[in-house]
Amino acid sequence: MGWQKTFNLSRRSKGCHLVTSEITSQIQDGLNGVQAGMLFLFIQHTSAALTINENYDPDVRKDMDMALDNAVPETLDWLHTDEGPDESVSHTKTTLVGTSISIPITDGRMNLGTWQGIYLTEFRHMPHSRRIVATILS
Repeated sequence: MGWQKTFNLSRRSKGCHLVTSEITSQIQDGLNGVQAGMLFLFIQHTSAALTINENYDPDVRKDMDMALDNAVPETLDWLHTDEGPDESVSHTKTTLVGTSISIPITDGRMNLGTWQGIYLTEFRHMPHSRRIVATILS
């Protein structure tokens, strides 16, 4: 049996943002009653991504952002800049991080590890609201 919902995350500018609580509040109806299943989250954008990482130390967010900026610097001679100088660099980072994640569901809750959280990695400087498709299969 399946459940699906499309929703928007709050507007955020460039950076790695912990969004576990925001996502949980949007999918609670779908989680209810699922003993064992899978949650698939897909972001419908090419300049932001989803990932799972440590949720305890806020410096992890800064480190992830710094590492991605060093791996894919904005200072390269990007050709595709129709929407601004951060366009192609954002698309490239999205390719590296990914547009979807999957999380097991156990007893009506996401079965994340003790220190794991869901992050929106926003690569554009200007704040954007990002659309997420959540699919639950049980």
